[in-house]
Amino acid sequence: MNKKLKEKIMEAFSSVLPITLIVLVLSITIVPMEISTIVMFLVGAVLLIVGMGLFTLGADMAMMPMGEGIGVQMTKFKKLGLIVLISFIMGFVITIAEPDLTVLANQVPSIPDRALILTVAVGVGVFLVFAVIRVLFRVSLSRMLIVFYGLIFLVSAFVPNAFVGVSFDSGGVTTGPITVPFIMAMGLGIASVRSDKDAQSDSFGFVALCSVGPILAVLILGICYNPTDASYTPVTVPEVGMMRDVVGQFAIQLPHYLKEVLIAIVPIVVVFIIFQLFSRRFKKRQLARISVGFIYTLVGLMLFLTGVNVGFIPVGHIIGSQLAASTYKWLLIPVGMLIGYYVVKAEPAVHVLNKQVEEVSGGAIPQSTMRICLSIGVAASLGMSMLRVLTGISIYWFLIPGYAIALILTFFVPKIFTGIAFDSGGVVTGPMTSTFILPLAMGACEAAGGNVLTDAFGAVAMVAMTPLIVIQILGLVYGRRIKAAEAADNIAMDSEDDIIDFDDVEGSGELQGVQDWEDDYGQNKS
Repeated sequence: MNKKLKEKIMEAFSSVLPITLIVLVLSITIVPMEISTIVMFLVGAVLLIVGMGLFTLGADMAMMPMGEGIGVQMTKFKKLGLIVLISFIMGFVITIAEPDLTVLANQVPSIPDRALILTVAVGVGVFLVFAVIRVLFRVSLSRMLIVFYGLIFLVSAFVPNAFVGVSFDSGGVTTGPITVPFIMAMGLGIASVRSDKDAQSDSFGFVALCSVGPILAVLILGICYNPTDASYTPVTVPEVGMMRDVVGQFAIQLPHYLKEVLIAIVPIVVVFIIFQLFSRRFKKRQLARISVGFIYTLVGLMLFLTGVNVGFIPVGHIIGSQLAASTYKWLLIPVGMLIGYYVVKAEPAVHVLNKQVEEVSGGAIPQSTMRICLSIGVAASLGMSMLRVLTGISIYWFLIPGYAIALILTFFVPKIFTGIAFDSGGVVTGPMTSTFILPLAMGACEAAGGNVLTDAFGAVAMVAMTPLIVIQILGLVYGRRIKAAEAADNIAMDSEDDIIDFDDVEGSGELQGVQDWEDDYGQNKS
């Protein structure tokens, strides 16, 4: 086995193992399940591990270099109109084939699937244009986020309550495993041509803005359609008796998800071929590596989606429904938090984000620190989501204060952390969230007798919100520690090659990364 692939699969194994053990413990204690259901879950976990390993390796080999190359090449165009057109097309094409978006569209039959998908794709395309313009003209990310989120909450006042959760959820599902690696790399490529100190900070924020666009677009669609009769498709748990039936479930679904992934990958390949014909940017050896990366991505994502959809959806629904129907229904909150803490580690795009953050920061923000912070954020969001399911509290009581805190923090943290935080909100809401956490909330809501559309939908939005706060708090801590260490040790920065070693700061980074944070931190303080 390829050494790099083996490393990726082992990383995936360590990420998936905790959530697998949690489900097994629950199945033999408070949530009894059929043996066949457990077998389906375990087979799904194996496919998930292998698929995630292949996908992350494929993203490193194909999606990241391709996105970065297109980003760099775009900056060489002299006409702003051409840059805008290319950005919109890229955002539209990538989003329209995102597998998670199809899943969400199927849940809202009051609006035609194609209308919802096209609306979301237009939203991502338009806001990818805003993201590119922001970097080219050095517009403040904080100010753009304040304006757009203010507009979102203003528009949401005119949308039926049953559709608000769906609208906010759409902002999360669009930034899935296909979209995130490409858009993040594209942002890094566009920002890399700049030599100013803010270039690193501005390389983040693309996913953040591309998450805003679908929310606003779907809210406007909700006003036009006025979907007062919005409904959802209940989760169906397949009945399997023998091992042959279990294998049959996966065999039936595997071609379906292969088709979905092909629909997602082919448009990107076509765009890349056109780009290469005009730019001649990549050499033969690079093209061969990217081609192999596409194959890894295709196979990996197919196995991943099959595993989580066939093996994880039924288990999530069963756990939620049985806990909510029991006399220990309040256990939903701690169990949800525990699942949330570990399930985020199994998101493929999270690994891509953490790796890029560590590389751009010169190692000063380790992947382990990012993983812990994202896990804490998602655990908090799942706890609040389960509380909503049990009590029926309006989602506005969580979203408005949460986003207000997140936007206020943007004025006090280093700029790079603002971009990372708002990107994280989109990255954590991947296929694991839509195929495990959402069924968990739906199952619990059905059993508790609540309104699924108002109480269960919105779980994805909650997951997307909490990392905005947690990662920025991390930025405050790092900023203060850097300042305190500098004052205490009186370190003289004489060379760009010097490494600063802080005993009380986790990890170490290159001097430039730390210096950029100090400059940003000083500007925000002033």
